[in-house]
Amino acid sequence: MNDEARQLRLIEALLFAAGEPLGEQILTQRLGDGAKLGDLLAELAEHYAGRGVNLVRLAGGWAFRTAPDLAAALRIERPVARKLSRAAVETLAVIAYHQPVTRAEIEEIRGVGLGKGTIDTLMEADWVRPKGRRMSPGRPLLWVTTPGFLAHFGLDSLRDLPAVDELRAAGLLELSPPALVESVPQADDSAPL
Repeated sequence: MNDEARQLRLIEALLFAAGEPLGEQILTQRLGDGAKLGDLLAELAEHYAGRGVNLVRLAGGWAFRTAPDLAAALRIERPVARKLSRAAVETLAVIAYHQPVTRAEIEEIRGVGLGKGTIDTLMEADWVRPKGRRMSPGRPLLWVTTPGFLAHFGLDSLRDLPAVDELRAAGLLELSPPALVESVPQADDSAPL
C-alpha cells in the first residue's frame, strides 16, 4: 500500500470516528508534514460523492454527513424534549447576525428585555458562548455563536447565513414596518356644532 492510500485511509478513519467536524490543522498534525491535505480531501470527497454519506465542509472543518437526498428516509420521529421559545429564537438570530453583541444590544434590537434563562437555554444547546468583554463602562460580556451552532444548522461559516433579501423573499421578514399612527377620522363640515 502506497503512502497516499494510507493517508486517505487515515483521514477516512479520523473523520468517521470524530463526533464533530475536524479542522484541517488537526488532520495535518495526524498525517504529518508533506501530506497534500487539500488533494487528499478532494479525492475522498469525490469517492463519497454518489454514496449514502458525503464528505462535507462544516463549521470550518470536515465531516461525513448523510447524503441530502436520503435524509427524509432516515428521519426518525421522536418527541422533542423542549422547543425554543420565540424569545430564544429571536435572541439566537440577533447574536448570529450581529455578533459579537452584548445583552443590552440584544435587548435594544429586539425592543424588549431579555429573560433570565434565554441565553442559558442557548448555551445549554451549545449554540452561543461568551467571548470576552466590551471595553466600555461595566465591561459587559460579548456573545457569539459556536461551531456547534454552525454544525447544527448545516453551515460552514457565518457567511452562509441567509441574507436579509433571502429572508424577506421567503416571507420571514415583514416587507414594510407597521403603521405607527392610525388615520384620524375627519370632522364632517356639514354637521351642526
